[in-house]
Parts: sequence; C-alpha cells; structure tokens
Amino acid sequence: MSDELIAINTPDGVADAYVTTPDDVPGPMPGVLFIVDAIGLRPQTKTMADRIASWGYVVLVPNVFYRDGTAPSLEPIGDLTEPENRATFMSEAMSRVKALTADLAERDLSAYIDALRGRDDVRHSDIGVTGYCMGGRLALLAAATRPDAVGAIGMFHIGGLVTDDPDSPHHLLPKVRADVLAIHAADGRRHVRARTHLERGEPFGMGSCRRPPRVHHGRHGRVSPGSGRGALRATPRAVHSHASLTCRRGRSPALQAPLPPTNRAELHASSRRADDS
Repeated sequence: MSDELIAINTPDGVADAYVTTPDDVPGPMPGVLFIVDAIGLRPQTKTMADRIASWGYVVLVPNVFYRDGTAPSLEPIGDLTEPENRATFMSEAMSRVKALTADLAERDLSAYIDALRGRDDVRHSDIGVTGYCMGGRLALLAAATRPDAVGAIGMFHIGGLVTDDPDSPHHLLPKVRADVLAIHAADGRRHVRARTHLERGEPFGMGSCRRPPRVHHGRHGRVSPGSGRGALRATPRAVHSHASLTCRRGRSPALQAPLPPTNRAELHASSRRADDS
C-alpha cells in the first residue's frame, strides 16, 4: 500500500487529507471518498481506508474538521474506553460536529470530490462515498450535492438521518442519482425510524435514484469492545460493512473493481473468525 497526506483547497481554507492506494493494481482505479465519524481522521480510520484501497480503489479521507485544526491536533488523547476521557473528548467533538453545518459541508464536499476525481490515478467516472454515523449523513449530502459525480453511497449506523426538521437529511433523497446502501443497528428508536423511511421510500419519493435504497439491519459492524460505538475499530466485520458499497456486483459499473482472490479469501476467513469471537 502507498499513502500520502495532501492539502485540499476549499472555499473556506485548506483541508488536510489522507490518500491511500494499492501498489499491485494497475491504474487508473475507481475513487472512494471516505467520510469519518465525529471522532475524526485518526489511525483507525486510516487503517480502514487502507483495507478498502487494497481491494482496488483510491481512497481519500478528508479531515472534515479542518476549520478547528489539523487531523493530528484533533486526535483523541488518552484511552476513550475510560469514561472520563471519553466524556471530555466527545464534548469537544460534538461541538465541532454542530459547527459543521450543511451549508459549510456542502462546499467542502464538492472540493473533496473534485480533488479525488482530479487525480491521475483515479478513473474519470463516478466515485463512491462511504460514511459511518455522522459521515453517513455527509455521504448522502455529497450524493445530493454532486449527482454528476457520485454513483453510489454507503451509510452505516447513521445518526440523525430522519428527524422532524424541515431540513432533515432524508429529504435529500430526491436529489440523489446514486445507488444507496444503508446499514442500521437492529435496535434503537432513531435507527428503526430511519430504516422504516428508507425501506418505504416515503414520504419523500425517490427522485432520480436508480433504485430504492438497499437497507440492512442487525449486526452491521463491530466497534472496539467496551469502547462505545464512536471508537470505531478496523475489524474485518466493520471494514466489510464499510466496503459493501464498493464490493457489490451489478451496481455502478464505474465503481466495480475486481477483488484479488487472496484478498477475498482473507476477507471471508477473517469475517468468520470475527463471527466466532
């Protein structure tokens, strides 16, 4: 694997970002925009991006909180499994999340998409966008903001997708051309509500979506034991959920990238080990 840190010019400043590519796949390759959760760009999300890239993709992970500092300066300090550490960090993180309004994010996302599609090693076609929790909402916003560029999105354990507000994120679906994959937890009121809306495709209609969203629920991903859902860990099950979008066959042709047999065997074997643990 090869990786690099790049700077992306946005209307509001310069965002740092992580880019990872496989060494053994001839380019150009499909591009994937990886949107982080509230904790931000950090070693674990880089590891997850590396795993997705190893299957034949150029993956770009922007620091969506660049207005507050560089990714290293915003990384958690201390063990987030400790309640006190987690409470302190998440208080600061949620302040950043609330400050990243849809208007700001929309401008940023377009800049991230252009940066990814403008690379020489990225195929000149649709890209995929994947996001976990907060990142799922931003993935949907990216698809609605740039239907010309986004061919598929994956949203995982999305928070705040369906609300009573007039600007609830689910109202963006009529603007989306991309295929949509949504994976939710099997429990929790907010996830049941979001799942129901997506499965029915109501009351907002499906607009130009190629087909109704594919909705899955249950054991959708694994986080570090005892760390809470925010401290996402790059276990095979969690990575497989994130990569479901890009690995599916019969989806957006521009996003199809062959999985090397060794990687596929590794994925299935490691997923079985995760199931048994």
